[in-house]
Parts: sequence; C-alpha cells; structure tokens
Amino acid sequence: MAGFGAFLKNAWNKEPVIVASCALGLLGTALPFISPLSKYTGMINAAVPYNYPVPMRDDGNMPDVPAHPCEAKGQSLEWLKKL
Repeated sequence: MAGFGAFLKNAWNKEPVIVASCALGLLGTALPFISPLSKYTGMINAAVPYNYPVPMRDDGNMPDVPAHPCEAKGQSLEWLKKL
C-alpha cells in the first residue's frame, strides 16, 4: 500500500491534470452503481408503462383493459408517494 501511495504522490507531482482526470473518470463510472438515485429511477421506470393506453370501447370481453383511462389497473405507485 505504501508503494501505491508513493506512486500516486509521484504521479500527482509530475502530472496533476492526468491524475485528476483519471480520478474523475473512475468516480463517474462508479457513481451510478453506488447511487441510491439509480435504484429509485429503475423502480419508477419499471412502474411506468412504455406504451400508454389508448381509449377503447369495452364490449365486456376485455378484463385486462380498463373501462376508463383513469381507472387504476396495474402496479401501485404508493411507494413513490412515501419517498
């Protein structure tokens, strides 16, 4: 570990811009994996439908189609309100 610290100190003394850019690049690639925002963004994207419903006439044979566009069908978003 002492050798790695000496390497970083030497590299910082010679080329601080390159060391800083490498540190920012590593931070930028690691941050999405450790950020709690990524978890909630994924949960919101999973709950929101990709194709939004189109109003249709219900003939009584379509149990999976809501009778009205505002009718709540599908996953609940209560967890989003509790954040």
